[in-house]
Amino acid sequence: MEPLYRRIAASIEAQIKDGGPVPSTRQIMATHGVAMATATRVIAHLRDTGLVETRPGAGTIVSGSAATPPDTDQVVEAAIAIGDAEGLPAVSMRRLAGDLGIPTMSLYRYVQDKENLVLLMMDRVMADNPPPAALDPDTDDWRACVEALARLQWSMYRDHPWLAQAVSFTRPLLAPHAMAHTEWTMRALQRRGFDTETQFKAAVTIANYVRGTAVNLEEEAQAEQETGMTDQQWLASQGERFAAVLGTGKLPLMARYITEGDHDFNLDVLLEYGLQRLLDGLASQSAERSQSKESPPVRVRLSSKKPG
Repeated sequence: MEPLYRRIAASIEAQIKDGGPVPSTRQIMATHGVAMATATRVIAHLRDTGLVETRPGAGTIVSGSAATPPDTDQVVEAAIAIGDAEGLPAVSMRRLAGDLGIPTMSLYRYVQDKENLVLLMMDRVMADNPPPAALDPDTDDWRACVEALARLQWSMYRDHPWLAQAVSFTRPLLAPHAMAHTEWTMRALQRRGFDTETQFKAAVTIANYVRGTAVNLEEEAQAEQETGMTDQQWLASQGERFAAVLGTGKLPLMARYITEGDHDFNLDVLLEYGLQRLLDGLASQSAERSQSKESPPVRVRLSSKKPG
């Protein structure tokens, strides 16, 4: 059962939100028939949640931020903004409360803990990026569908570099909109005749490949912020060191590749190359399955006659 002081605090909170004043401890004692210690605890709880504040000369009054408290959507949006600007480690409950202008303890009215907050952040991004509406996995080409979803996920990671750090395939957070991405890929693969186990493994493998490549995005952004150079600028600055290493003659293939001419080499190129090879593998696996179904095993009929 919820403690008495919390039940009293909840009723006072409702009164305050309806425009009522903050009752004094003596008023709480008289109205609810409780001792001074309980009434004091009620006021302390209201203060911790950010609903009221104590000001010199004014006593306990409704907090300036309590008139328009944030809702869960605003809390999540603020957390995403911090993550986008400074990375996931910067998203602390204290920092988030500071940006919202509310006491840290009041955040727990909206989220259970940091893990729950990250789950809501991730699911919000996924909800804002549903599977491509222009394609139907039940009717359109399976490869086009899977490819489009993978590129959509890549663009999400590009927009929110912290997201790759939040996603896990070994201890996945149960985010409904993220799971909808997996379901969409499975639907596309179902039409190729794959069983559900293969559908799931393939869907997760592709998503994990995109996520694994995207893990580098936050590090790339951090390095650029610290050095003031883009990846291309940094590579250009390392020309002499590359020449010294390749000049030893111990890396002939690498040396040939680099000296053959300019190469377009970045995370986008790596993502695209690996994605196409994964899809090629699935296409080959699908073709093999179809061929095995169309070609029944050859049965050899043995004669019952004895030789001679």
